[in-house]
Amino acid sequence: MKFRGRLLVVSLVVAAVASVAIGWVIARSGGSDGTTTAPEAVITGPSGTFEPPSIATNAKVEGTPLPEANVRTLNNDAFAVADLLGQPLVINIWGSTCGPCKKELPDFAEAHAEYGDRVRFVGVSYLAASEREEDFARGYGIQYELFYDADGEFISAVGVAAFPVTLFVTADGTIVQQTGQIDATRIADIIEEELL
Repeated sequence: MKFRGRLLVVSLVVAAVASVAIGWVIARSGGSDGTTTAPEAVITGPSGTFEPPSIATNAKVEGTPLPEANVRTLNNDAFAVADLLGQPLVINIWGSTCGPCKKELPDFAEAHAEYGDRVRFVGVSYLAASEREEDFARGYGIQYELFYDADGEFISAVGVAAFPVTLFVTADGTIVQQTGQIDATRIADIIEEELL
C-alpha cells in the first residue's frame, strides 16, 4: 500500500513538472493558436532600419562591387568571379537540394533564352561539383555556365545564408539588385530596368 502511495505522489509530481515545462515552451514560442508574441528587442541594420529577425539573413549587397572570389568548374578548377564581368550578368546561387531553387530553374531557362545574347547568365551551386548536379540543372532546361562553391568562398563573400539568391550585376561589376526566389517575369523586369 505504501508503495502505491509513493508511486502516485511521484507520478503527480512528474505530471506537474511536465505541465509547467510545456506551458513555458508554449509561452516562449507564442500562443497555442499559432500566434507569436512581439520581439522584446528591435533589430536594426547598419542604416538603422528595421530588419526582421531570422536565423538565416542574407547580407544586403546592392550598390557594392562583386567581390573578388573564386568558384569552381565541373573539373574543380578555380575560376575568378571577376572573369565573368564585361557584360551585364545574372548570377543564380542555387543547389539541387533546395526546393525553391528547383522551382525557379525553368524560369531562369526561359529568361536565358530571351536575354542570353545580351546578358551573361551563370549558376553557382553551393554543392560540390558533380555530373549529377550538372545533369539536374540541364534537366530543367538550364543551358548556361554552371560553377560550384562547396567551400563557400564566393557565397560567404556576398553574405548569402539562405537560398536561392540571384544577383544582378552591371558590366563593370556593381551589384544592382539581389533577390530570393524569383520568376521569369521578375527576372525580365529587373534585366530591363537595371541592366539594359
